[in-house]
Amino acid sequence: MKRLSIAIAAAVGVLIVAPISVSAKDKAAKHPMGPLSAEQLGTADRVLLGQSRCEFNQSVNVAAVPGQKGWFNVEYKGKSYLMAPEHTTTGAVRLEDKKAGMMWLQIPNKSMLMNSKIGQRMVDNCVHPSQRT
Repeated sequence: MKRLSIAIAAAVGVLIVAPISVSAKDKAAKHPMGPLSAEQLGTADRVLLGQSRCEFNQSVNVAAVPGQKGWFNVEYKGKSYLMAPEHTTTGAVRLEDKKAGMMWLQIPNKSMLMNSKIGQRMVDNCVHPSQRT
C-alpha cells in the first residue's frame, strides 16, 4: 500500500511539473483579437514583415496573422507573441502583446524586442533587409 501511495504521488508530481506545449495557432485562438482602430491599422501598414537579423547571431520573425488585419505574430527563440500596433507620438512602430508584456519597437534603422514587465531588452539591433543602408 505504501508503494502504491509513493507511485501515485510521483505520477501526480510528474503531471504537475510537465511543461504544456501550446502551438501558435492555439495561442491565437485563446488570445482576444478585438477590432483595431483606424490609427492602429495605419500603423500596421508600416510593420516590416519577415525575418530581422539581430545582435549575437539571433533573429526575430514578424508575420501577419491570417484573417486578422493588423495583428502580428512576433517569434523569438521559439516563442510566439500575438501583437497589435499601438500609437506612438514619435512615429516609431510599436507592437505589443499586453498579456505577455512583450513589445516590438521598430525605428527607421533597427528594431528591438523588449519585455516591458521587467523592463529589459530581450534582443536589440535587429535589422530587416529594408532597414540596411
